[in-house]
Amino acid sequence: MSGPNAPLYAKRSLRVINAESDDGSTEYKRQVHKLSTSRLHTLATQMSYRLDEGHGRCTYHIGVEDDGCHSVLDYSAVSESAWVLESIARSLNAVVLERKMIQNEVELGDDGKLKLVENVNDVLVVEEPPVLGSGTNGFNCEDEKEEKSCGDDEEASKKKPLRKLSAADEAYTRCELTIQRVETHLLDPSPLSLSSLSRGSSFAEGAKGAEEASTLNNLERLKLSSPASTSTRKEESKVSGESVANAEMNDTQNTVNTVEETLSTRNIRVAVVGNVDAGKSTMIGTLTTSFLDDGRGSSRTSIMKHRHEIESGRTSTSSSHLLGFRHSGEPIVGRDKIRANKMKSEDEIARESYRIVTLMDLAGHEKYLKTTIHGVSSGFADYAIVLVNSRHPPTHMTQHHLNLCCSFGIPIIVVFTKIDGCPEHALATSKSELAKLLKSPEIGRRPFAIKTEQDIITSMGKLHTLAPTIDISCVTGEGLDLLRKMLFSLPKRRRHEKKVDRPFEFLVEDIFLNVPGVGSVVSGFVNAGELNVGSHCDVYVGPTNDGTFLKTVAKSAHVARINTSHVTAGQSACLAFSLNKELRKKLRRGMVVLQESPTATKEFDAEICVLKGEGTTIRRSYQAYVHILNVRQSAFAREIEIVNNNALGLPPSHNAKEDTEGIVLRPGSRAKVRFEFAQRPEYIRPGMRMLFRDGRVRGVGIITGIPQ
Repeated sequence: MSGPNAPLYAKRSLRVINAESDDGSTEYKRQVHKLSTSRLHTLATQMSYRLDEGHGRCTYHIGVEDDGCHSVLDYSAVSESAWVLESIARSLNAVVLERKMIQNEVELGDDGKLKLVENVNDVLVVEEPPVLGSGTNGFNCEDEKEEKSCGDDEEASKKKPLRKLSAADEAYTRCELTIQRVETHLLDPSPLSLSSLSRGSSFAEGAKGAEEASTLNNLERLKLSSPASTSTRKEESKVSGESVANAEMNDTQNTVNTVEETLSTRNIRVAVVGNVDAGKSTMIGTLTTSFLDDGRGSSRTSIMKHRHEIESGRTSTSSSHLLGFRHSGEPIVGRDKIRANKMKSEDEIARESYRIVTLMDLAGHEKYLKTTIHGVSSGFADYAIVLVNSRHPPTHMTQHHLNLCCSFGIPIIVVFTKIDGCPEHALATSKSELAKLLKSPEIGRRPFAIKTEQDIITSMGKLHTLAPTIDISCVTGEGLDLLRKMLFSLPKRRRHEKKVDRPFEFLVEDIFLNVPGVGSVVSGFVNAGELNVGSHCDVYVGPTNDGTFLKTVAKSAHVARINTSHVTAGQSACLAFSLNKELRKKLRRGMVVLQESPTATKEFDAEICVLKGEGTTIRRSYQAYVHILNVRQSAFAREIEIVNNNALGLPPSHNAKEDTEGIVLRPGSRAKVRFEFAQRPEYIRPGMRMLFRDGRVRGVGIITGIPQ
């Protein structure tokens, strides 16, 4: 090669390691400096990909070309690049485990050209402390640094002469960074933010912040404290006058909380229901993005899934959205700090959060009522938020939603929306009409207005008798802070961690038949047990239309878009299966994934209660649409038997009568009924809660047995 760049190419033709691969957890960088916002985003995305490829760990080679040749850079350029990459790693909740500086690989030959050293022992490898900063701490006045001793033999290290790392221009250097993702929101942010890097902050400014940065040793403070150390801190707090409660709070904040714990034991699932014009999607979009609505639907467009939903403003499908909180109750901002027009992904919110509220956006229009019923039935909601448009009185759909939530025993929180510009008399009318619905015998709740934080504390623990009401506006932001504090204060109602010891049970809610590079994937909820996925993880998926189960292998799993090898009860997850094209076609919604060989059934016994309301008559051969968790199918009533309530101290089923055609059930009556599915067998077990409807919700019940 000839020309002005010939010496440069000659220098960079000295191969020190193998060439870079597009896949895997290893990345090569010549130099990282003068970052723009777009370049910073690219580097962060690239590092996140390498971390995912290495299952949370990756290696960066700085001062190396893509083909593995030495970039022949001096120490200052390589050290500055390492500092920038450490800053990006911190923004991704990752730390640098190891930082190796390598010198003396390249030397000047007798002919004046660069060449690789012949004696490998002459290569100098120095392990610098993985501290976010300039990396120049500890240099003496001669710009030299002593090498750390890595050997275990102390006597040998004493005999070995100390070698020094040079910062001269002729000391060609490269660096190896080992980066590890730390799945905890307690990791301190970097001293110099990524936005500051994009504005062109100098390398020297980062050196000052490096003194206050957290090193790897500081992570020891995040480990679980022993009881002895906890009691010692309590005693010290008593001496210093600090309350024991504050000491316990500090202990809690110094505890490592993994993403798995956050998404299972500290995940509150809240169903959001209401009439079609109540503003459900707008409220969820405002809460998750932390941006107010413009009054024309800007917030709802950020969470809607389909184009026709955005155009019509009506939600037609069920979707879930994560709202994260820190220890202090401060919400996690859903917008990316650097990309203001982009939403944070679920994995970013999960890693930053101490507590998560999963908001399930359900349809409000009457023609999508069956979708809403299925969402409540299969959503395992801890609580329900019922939205009411303050400018209009509650409609019949509001009454259906209240009855639906009470049928499943879900505590209710009522939110009056659009109070900005709402006339006082209209708001008073809406509240009085809703109070009548809440106090009706079918619901049996007493409205309780939330005005202050003390009202939130008062209502906690009484949600089965009270219905807290909050007034909000997504345009002005009025009442949103109270609503966030209310959501953060809600206690966990469903204890899924108590079901870990039970056999694994995964409820399939959606299917993806052909994901590129993965294959068939199902998403759903882990109802019980735990599962370690991998090449030897055999599971049964079904039942199919003929009642059989498919035996396959669960290759991999994702929880909140985070690749994991372990899923446990209480998590919403995705599982990838090894299925051929023919078997993939048999997958459908409503299936289950089990580890033990199961059986499907077409008949089941249930104890039901017909809800009071509009008149309906239930007798033998009555057909209804049955919802049992994620299962939904038409079923016939084959046998009906009156329940003897007197033995239980319950009022008699005086509305159940027997005529020439058999027993007739009317609103308010209880009975044992044997149902038969109309289409195909399903997997159900005793103890599951069911709901049946024929257009409107008619009754609820519990499955008591499966006929042999």
